[in-house]
Amino acid sequence: MGLPLRITFNDKDYVYQIIDSKLIDQHSTELNLLLNGEKIGLIKNEKRVWVQKDDSKTIDPELIQALGRSVSLRMRM
Repeated sequence: MGLPLRITFNDKDYVYQIIDSKLIDQHSTELNLLLNGEKIGLIKNEKRVWVQKDDSKTIDPELIQALGRSVSLRMRM
């Protein structure tokens, strides 16, 4: 697990960590993150949009998209 990363979305700060960052490459379509201490999964769907993997705790779809873009930029996906 890497260093804690921050993202600001709708004037609110979130802290996340990338789980298994060594497994991520430019062709990855699945991410596992710790968002404020809770594990969430993201999947890039056929429209190349990041969506939440499981609906156990629903998170704002726009926040999921922002997290996916943030990780994509950091990891050069």
